[in-house]
Amino acid sequence: MNAETELKFRLAPRKLSSVLRAAASNGRRGDRSEQDLVSTYYDTSKQKLKRHGLTLRVRKIGDRYVQTVKAGGSGTVTRGEWEHEVAGARPDFRKIKNTPLADLASKKLPRRLRPVFRTEVHRTTEARRVRKSQIELAVDRGRIGAGRRSRPVAEFELELKSGQVADLFRLARNLERRTGAELDLRSKAERGFQLVTGNGAGAQRAEPIELKCELSPRNAFGVIAHSTLRQIAANADPVRDMDSEGVHQMRVGLRRLRAAISLFSDILPRASTERIKTELKWLTGELAPAREVDVFLTESILPIAGQGVPKRGARAIARKFSAERRAAFARAREAVESPRYRRLLIDVIEWIETGPSRADDDRSIAAYAAALLDRRIRTARKQGKHLDDLDPMQRHKLRIRIKKIRYAVDFFGSLYSDRDQRQLANLSGQLKAIQSALGSLNDFMTHRELATETALAAPPANRRAQAFASGFIVGREREAAHGLMKDAAGELHRLHRLRVAPGK
Repeated sequence: MNAETELKFRLAPRKLSSVLRAAASNGRRGDRSEQDLVSTYYDTSKQKLKRHGLTLRVRKIGDRYVQTVKAGGSGTVTRGEWEHEVAGARPDFRKIKNTPLADLASKKLPRRLRPVFRTEVHRTTEARRVRKSQIELAVDRGRIGAGRRSRPVAEFELELKSGQVADLFRLARNLERRTGAELDLRSKAERGFQLVTGNGAGAQRAEPIELKCELSPRNAFGVIAHSTLRQIAANADPVRDMDSEGVHQMRVGLRRLRAAISLFSDILPRASTERIKTELKWLTGELAPAREVDVFLTESILPIAGQGVPKRGARAIARKFSAERRAAFARAREAVESPRYRRLLIDVIEWIETGPSRADDDRSIAAYAAALLDRRIRTARKQGKHLDDLDPMQRHKLRIRIKKIRYAVDFFGSLYSDRDQRQLANLSGQLKAIQSALGSLNDFMTHRELATETALAAPPANRRAQAFASGFIVGREREAAHGLMKDAAGELHRLHRLRVAPGK
């Protein structure tokens, strides 16, 4: 097995040639080579290999065929790779011994495998010496094809052949700064499967997280943090397209990562973690207005038409917030197109990969998760008993606590046995209901401020009409708030600590 440690970047095809020029000023240059690579990826019709975190490809290199099995990489930039030369374009199962694929192999599996997609790439490879590290730079130009669908490939990879991971990131930062390339956490295999299913273009939801009970808390955090960063990065293009769901899903990814940092705060290094939190907070703040105005417009303003509100007032307030929505989405797009965003991606992945653990903890993640969930649920129940006495800021903080517990249940769900999943699902449902109710109450406070400001700042010609529309919205939401408080209080009263422990 080879363990490949690499970073992949994407950029516009017209800029690919600039990568090699930019790399020329970074360390000593080695030999350069060029190859045409045609790779066919195989799986079953139900994508059995993909579901187990494996990929199988056969690559044609000149007159040779090389079969490769890849595994891992869900929580790290290092993946296991097993390569063997084979006689032809079909996979050879005699060469899978001592690979993870051997554990899935059956007599039927070879017959069930079929070509799923293919990549055709012209690769230029160059060796780079950065300090005492040897790094391979590979620039790829070509296409991924699946049936009649295809997408261009324009990317470069930096693979650490020997030396320090810090040198890999040093070169990565320099090339990002010189070329404007953006870190891409998807492999060609992932992009190929997205092409097959047609799921790669729009907003991307969180992917399932698989943890093993014997993992250390620090390594488990790495898996979780890497997954949340993948969700953030996967929604950059939808945000650039000003897609509301893309903005929402990137914000979800940011919230999940910030929640994971809070949940694991006792083991993370303080100084570097604070720097990462500052950057995540910046990006969250750049996206927040787009989401807030979008929700206010679609859920509060547009529905009032035809409900007794003067048409002039309804149209005026809708026009105002439609313009504000466009401006807020443009701000979000500008953020993800900025050098600061590109640097954030590199900083976070390096922090995940190289950040040491602050605590010398010999617990397993199973024990850590059990104690964490128990402690946080007890705290939330205690505060929830006095919900009616909490002011809006205190309710907001309680909502955040509930949200973190819900994310923790999601993060740690794979540690529990199948028979315990129903109890986890019930707990998650309760937390979601509380979070939703308290979230709506928080939204109402934001909407009240927006509506009041709109009424006061309206031009004289529309002031009375907009004031009426604003008052209608605020009054309706104030009435709904009573029911939401009752719902949240009831769910908090029924909230109980888990009666099961992780461990399969």
